Amino acid sequence: MKTVDDFNYNNQKVLVRVDFNVPLDEKYNVTDNTRIVMAKPTIEKILKDGGSVILMSHLGRPKGPDEKFSLKHIIPEVEKVLGKRIIFSPEIIGPEVKKKAGSIKKGEVMLLENLRFDPREKKGDVAFARELAALADAYVNDAFGTAHRAHASTTVVARFFPGKKAAGYLLANEVKNIKKALEEGEHPITAIIGGAKVSSKLGVIKNLMDKVDNLIIVGGMAYTFLKALGKQTGKSLVEDDLIDEAKNLMKYAKEKGVDLVLPVDFIVADDFSPGANTKIVDADHIPEEWMGLDIGPETINLLDKVIKQSKTIIWNGPAGVFEWDAFSKGTRSIAQSIAEATNQGAFSLVGGGDSVAAVKKYGLQDKISYISTGGGAMLEMLEGKDLPAIKALED
Repeated sequence: MKTVDDFNYNNQKVLVRVDFNVPLDEKYNVTDNTRIVMAKPTIEKILKDGGSVILMSHLGRPKGPDEKFSLKHIIPEVEKVLGKRIIFSPEIIGPEVKKKAGSIKKGEVMLLENLRFDPREKKGDVAFARELAALADAYVNDAFGTAHRAHASTTVVARFFPGKKAAGYLLANEVKNIKKALEEGEHPITAIIGGAKVSSKLGVIKNLMDKVDNLIIVGGMAYTFLKALGKQTGKSLVEDDLIDEAKNLMKYAKEKGVDLVLPVDFIVADDFSPGANTKIVDADHIPEEWMGLDIGPETINLLDKVIKQSKTIIWNGPAGVFEWDAFSKGTRSIAQSIAEATNQGAFSLVGGGDSVAAVKKYGLQDKISYISTGGGAMLEMLEGKDLPAIKALED
């Protein structure tokens, strides 16, 4: 896969797929500009070469043209980050867009309207991709967050740029760092997989078994494993149809010599609410009418030891309902343990919306080796899948 460093973009118009799917408040102000900031080096490289840039992105999940999802709302933030005026096209394709794109000069940046306003984007429509491609001389994909989607702008459009397609710095860094953790990681390697359901991360857990020394299971998915061991789980989240699968995974871990670590105690609540009554119980005995919403202090100490003995750490998914203070200690402690292990020389990779949000919430983002911008895309790479947008750059 070639990167932007393999090309000189002097006098070229470059179509750049970015991931500007950023959060907005009720007044349409960008509340987290991380994705815009991370796309800046790629855009600047093209401009410094003497090229011009045509940016394309999606925002939210509109069912068609929708004012609240218009990319015009993010223009002030993009201009602030890039320090440049943005030429906005209120259309995605068509004669007016082609005319506007044809007139942009060296060093200028143009932004197309939300790609998902046109249903052909998600369908991977070839004619739509061809019209996008007609706007530029070269193509760059810097949107790792959508790399697992075979959409027109992420995958199909690349076929119209033989020998003129490349990965931007962000996408290339994502691939490099995930591969570093998965394929070149120094042992012991520890993966911490959390979140609500086993079903959403089954493939990830299976694939990691062949690569890691320790596999820590936390969050809602832990209760399915505990029930598979015959433990009382009360009203905790359990996927009963996956109990046999959990048993098979534990058996497979034993065969592979992987230490599958489950919580030994929990903070349980009598209701799913931030102000519920809570108590600490052993993992063996969650009371019938109570539910586990975070790991307990013994588990925190246990995981701290495992994490700090590791040389490579992968984390995806929180340990509990960390948005509520009463159930945030577990997730916070994992983030802190990873930060301390990183400080001691370990390589750490954190990805997934909730894990990244937690790292930022506790001010630890600068103490992690690499924070992935793509939750779903990172999961699919951890699962061992080829991502269509990356494959499209390699063909």
